[in-house]
Amino acid sequence: MRQQPEPVQVVKQRRDAALAALVSSVPYIQYLGIQFERRGDELTAIMPFRDDLIGNPMLPALHGGATAAFLEITSVIELTWATVWNSIETGLIEPDQIQLGQNLQLPKTIDFTVDYLRSGLPRDAYARARINRSGRRYASVSVEAWQDNRSRLFAQASGHYVMPDVTSPTQG
Repeated sequence: MRQQPEPVQVVKQRRDAALAALVSSVPYIQYLGIQFERRGDELTAIMPFRDDLIGNPMLPALHGGATAAFLEITSVIELTWATVWNSIETGLIEPDQIQLGQNLQLPKTIDFTVDYLRSGLPRDAYARARINRSGRRYASVSVEAWQDNRSRLFAQASGHYVMPDVTSPTQG
């Protein structure tokens, strides 16, 4: 007798709960107010505009550090989501058990290069990361950020990461 597949809504709820647990486990994401939307396997990061994100009030323009942090967070969450997803789907980790430093480690940045293409305007920003290569030890990611029009990027970045060893327990 064949087992019935899970209802789509149950799968979606599990995926959304896992993403929410992952994002809430990183305090700096909460500090910047960055949110993530999931559509299928694609994540979009959203950094809602706040006045304290302005770096140059004369223009006004988003602070370069806030932009760089937004791009790096997007790439780290994309990498982590891609690696932890299989553990969640196979039942090794329950979404409500995701805890940074317990059963989850984030990739460590080797280098991260940001290209500031134009001033970030005082409005919401969006970003998507693309994993170029991901192995057991190393990963390469590209990320793009836009505001009103996805074809008019205001920043882009590339980063290289050391991937956590998922075969050994987390060291404190």
